[in-house]
Amino acid sequence: MRKWQDWASLVLGLWLVLSPWILGFSGTPSATWNAVLLGLAVGLLSLLHLQGGPLWEEWANVVLGVWLILSPWILGFSGEAGATWNAVIVGLLVGLLALSVAREKPKTA
Repeated sequence: MRKWQDWASLVLGLWLVLSPWILGFSGTPSATWNAVLLGLAVGLLSLLHLQGGPLWEEWANVVLGVWLILSPWILGFSGEAGATWNAVIVGLLVGLLALSVAREKPKTA
């Protein structure tokens, strides 16, 4: 079953890929690579789940969301406000969306 959360995560993945240039932090390599690579991963996992993939893909997106939240401090770009807020907000959204799907119990007939 296709869930709106997967579509929303796909949009967030696309946003992450484009955000360094839209928000103007493409001159910060660690923030740019983090956004692009995580955006591709979030988008790919969302696409796979939309195609009927296994539930572990949602849990993987939870992990990616946590990484996004922590990444500005781990990768050292917390001084770049746009990149930091982007990572934290998108990380929260990706994680919460994935959790909302992963925690649902399958309905039985």
